Amino acid sequence: MRTILEGRVIREGRVEGEALTTRQPISFYGGVDPETGRIVERGHELEGVVITDKVLVFPYGKGSTVGSYILLRLRKRGLAPRAIINQKCEPIIAVGTIMAEIPCVDEIDVSKITTGDIVRIDGPRVEIWKRRPDP
Repeated sequence: MRTILEGRVIREGRVEGEALTTRQPISFYGGVDPETGRIVERGHELEGVVITDKVLVFPYGKGSTVGSYILLRLRKRGLAPRAIINQKCEPIIAVGTIMAEIPCVDEIDVSKITTGDIVRIDGPRVEIWKRRPDP
């Protein structure tokens, strides 16, 4: 089953990959280890999960403006997410995705995307292929 959503482009790009979703906001400064690409925020539902090469889906960012530079550092180390999809992209995430050249779209109903779904971003268009449950 394919779902098509239209959002707002924050950083232009065409990319396809596996979704990694959370219903919790993410702070890149203090919440993501820039040396491993792993979520390290205590109590976060993705604690211990690596975001590298995933289409990272979360409602919005939080935390310090240093988070923008963490996204850039992740990109330079080859540990960045493939793309970011937000419900509402705030300035920290927007600046980070622009500096790090990570495609980013917001104004998307992130509840329609589940971890493991295949997501294709092409400008404002987000296509979602639902993963099939194991038999």
